[in-house]
Amino acid sequence: MKVIYKITYPNEKIYLGKVLTGTLTYFGSVNSELVERDFSIRKEILLESEDASEINSCESKFILEY
Repeated sequence: MKVIYKITYPNEKIYLGKVLTGTLTYFGSVNSELVERDFSIRKEILLESEDASEINSCESKFILEY
């Protein structure tokens, strides 16, 4: 499954990204040690699809929305 996700950090900053490989444990380009130490980081799936072109076209829409 391909997804667009939103990560919310304790300081309320957000990161939006996509995964086209089906790896749902990916947290973007962040320091993994910080992710492991802070359990208040939230990850939400905004859109799931089998169609990579749908994910690619919707990613920028979500970025503008958030």
